[in-house]
Amino acid sequence: MSDGKKEESTECFSVMIHEDVVAHVKKELFPFALRETVAEFFKIMGDTTRISILNALSVKEMCVCDIAALLGMNQSAISHQLKTLRQARLVSYRREGKVVYYALNDEHIHGIIELGLTHVSEK
Repeated sequence: MSDGKKEESTECFSVMIHEDVVAHVKKELFPFALRETVAEFFKIMGDTTRISILNALSVKEMCVCDIAALLGMNQSAISHQLKTLRQARLVSYRREGKVVYYALNDEHIHGIIELGLTHVSEK
């Protein structure tokens, strides 16, 4: 459906390549393996359940039972997501008797969640 406005093209029609810009940016790019690692990090963060868990753990450490109750999910599903988050080093755990408590691995994770929230809340 058209609203009468012409859509602006984002395609580059120039045949000139700014070689100095390309050379400068090329030197500043992360190594490819690191870009893959960062992309994998964001894939893991790109799941509503995992973000919900991380958001909850940014408030207070919790056990699987409490996270499951909070999110209205079964413990098995939460445990599966926590395993993924542990493998990505986003959460850590500690055992107290028979209970295992999960927490964010470090303050960076809390900061990333806060930055994401700030970004999507901008108008």
